[in-house]
Amino acid sequence: MSAPTPAVAATRCPPPDIQPLPVPPSRLGESPFWHPLEHCLYWLDIPGQALLRWHPDSQRHAQWPLPSEPGSMAPLDDGALLIAMRDGLWRFDPATGQRHEVAPPPYDPGSQRFNDGKADAWGRFWVGTLDDQRQPKAALYCFDSGRLDRVAEGITVSNGLAFSPDRRTAYWTDTTAHAVYRLELDAEGRCAGSRQLLRQFDLRETQQPLAAYGGRPDGAAVDSQGAYWVAMFEGQRVLRLAPDGRVLQEVRLPVRCATMPCFGDDDLRTLYVTTARDKRPADELAAQPWAGCVLHWRVDVPGLPVYFARL
Repeated sequence: MSAPTPAVAATRCPPPDIQPLPVPPSRLGESPFWHPLEHCLYWLDIPGQALLRWHPDSQRHAQWPLPSEPGSMAPLDDGALLIAMRDGLWRFDPATGQRHEVAPPPYDPGSQRFNDGKADAWGRFWVGTLDDQRQPKAALYCFDSGRLDRVAEGITVSNGLAFSPDRRTAYWTDTTAHAVYRLELDAEGRCAGSRQLLRQFDLRETQQPLAAYGGRPDGAAVDSQGAYWVAMFEGQRVLRLAPDGRVLQEVRLPVRCATMPCFGDDDLRTLYVTTARDKRPADELAAQPWAGCVLHWRVDVPGLPVYFARL
């Protein structure tokens, strides 16, 4: 399962004009997606237990409190959302603020919770878990036709879910292990083999200063050319990887902890990136006032539209 780290061949280009959305920062923003029918951005605040939305055209910001920690979500055809929370999968309707249970958690919510997740082209919702004690007890599940099935296991923090444009590859990350994997899919989008290592990043050494640390792979998105954009938590950067793991581009950020990118606006050429400020040192927050904000900038290659989940 090991593979050599490909050499870096990142594109040299001027830094983008990075700006934050004009809304209050989240404690730990996650799971952003652009809603193509509502023309707006949704995202979550995990420890803040909130759903958030931003309409660029109207400049309106909305927020809904949630009764449990949300890890990820996907839109539904009826205007509601499928949200993976610590206490299970739930259908949440922003119009009413009501939620209804879809599936109970397949784990002990006292020691694990749902984390990163995305719907695929068939409407299945893939979602991984996080072990609170950072033990390799987390797993990856797929919700399909009312069933929540385990499809992979043996990791600590499931993250980085994204799908290739041809729908034959799923990307998946174990953040604690600093590893990005690829899962081969069959013609119907189901796992067709064991995971293969796409790229292994260096672990942070004892006493290594953050300025010399490249970060660990967190949330991710794939663009229309099949490149994998991954947020490097604590590395103060976002990387664009080729399907073979080579670094194609590095974007340096004004905040230490990026959590997940997504492509938005109607042309899917704005990259939105959620970030974190929860439990960060006071001196870091003083030096990085945009920590916790949703950052955005324009990119040359558009992304892929979000897939809707099916219950």
